[in-house]
Amino acid sequence: MKRARVALGVMAATWCGIAHAQDVVHKAPAQSRPVLITGGRVVPVSGPAIENGYVLFDRGRIVGVGAGVPREVPPNTERIDATGRQVFPGFISAGTEMGLVEIPTTRATVDNNEVGDFNPEVMASTAVNPDSALFPVARQAGVLSALVMPSGGRIAGRASLMRLDGWTTTDMTIESQAGLVITMPMVRPVTDWWMNRSDDEQRKAIDRNLDELDRFFDDAAAYLAAPAESKEFDQRLEAMRMFLPGPAGTPPNRPVFIIASEMEQITSAVTWAAGRGLRPVIVGGRDAPLVAELLKAHDVPVIVQGTQGFPRRDDSPYDDAYTLPARLEAAGVRWCMATGDEGPNERNLPLHAARAAAYGLAPAAALRSVTLSTAEILGVAEQLGSLDPGKSATLFIASGDALEPSTKVEAAWIDGKRIDLASRHTQFYEKYLEKYRQLGIIPR
Repeated sequence: MKRARVALGVMAATWCGIAHAQDVVHKAPAQSRPVLITGGRVVPVSGPAIENGYVLFDRGRIVGVGAGVPREVPPNTERIDATGRQVFPGFISAGTEMGLVEIPTTRATVDNNEVGDFNPEVMASTAVNPDSALFPVARQAGVLSALVMPSGGRIAGRASLMRLDGWTTTDMTIESQAGLVITMPMVRPVTDWWMNRSDDEQRKAIDRNLDELDRFFDDAAAYLAAPAESKEFDQRLEAMRMFLPGPAGTPPNRPVFIIASEMEQITSAVTWAAGRGLRPVIVGGRDAPLVAELLKAHDVPVIVQGTQGFPRRDDSPYDDAYTLPARLEAAGVRWCMATGDEGPNERNLPLHAARAAAYGLAPAAALRSVTLSTAEILGVAEQLGSLDPGKSATLFIASGDALEPSTKVEAAWIDGKRIDLASRHTQFYEKYLEKYRQLGIIPR
């Protein structure tokens, strides 16, 4: 009986934690009338900033961008004065587990990986929690869409590009199959203090891992090439269709996101992917500047996983992580910015870009790295990443430069829907303000 009470107590505590982790902010209704933002500094990203500019959008799409006010404005338009403020396209997180992991210590809220090494049939969008309490926090920093990636194994599954608002995963999904997530095996033995296997044992494991990856791709290619009547349906192999070359070597429809950071690992990944006719995108890329010519030769972009890191090697400069974006930019490698952090820290995405700007990267390139460059690499530049007519009205008004830590996002829209910028952070802020008002420490 005592054990039963303990078990019930543990279950209650677990479900209580899960309940408190849910987003309590209402989802935004569809745009009901045109919106015109005027008077502010409009930063399209795709072109120069416009002083005293305007943005007009209707039915979730941008209708016009320019200086002053548009010549024609529908009579029922909502007008917003942004004088003294700036207007930006929504930031795009280029790789996160946000929505898949809520409370790492509570297994019921963790859905970022599956059992086994090869899971291409897994699709991140189906597992995203629309009520994650992390989404409102990220939105407060201007992060309005995100590439959600599964993890684990050799092939973790398919990443999904999600808008950070919606009642269901269907509402939130922009592209369910944005790319296939692959972890590239290490190429050389690890010599760090924690490694307890010999170099020979590690080399054998490396060869085995590479062989298994090759064999899986061979099996998928053979399965897809075989006539439908000659094979049994295989969900795992069928899921590879969008990522492999088509008939007569036509390019794949979607990229493969290859997690690789070491120079040898990146070289191996690019060579392997190019040999198979894949569309690789390197995720991590700490040593990418060392193989810049190879990356440019095959037009392989890099998703940088943040700038807030320590140097990898004893002889590396202290600012190695801070200057990585500037070095990639100078080398002519296509790249964009992610945080490389856990989901709760996606709010720091603009700060990672700001760090790069403080260490040699042009501010315009830093802003582009979390907007248009990301959209281009993810293949959605016709929808997101800049303020241009025809694109999604996914944007925000900020009190100042969007990459400054002191800047506040004052209003935001996703597909023209006005987003409630409340979150558990703001709720707790208001709660404890009231505490100190009641104590007479601050005035009412």
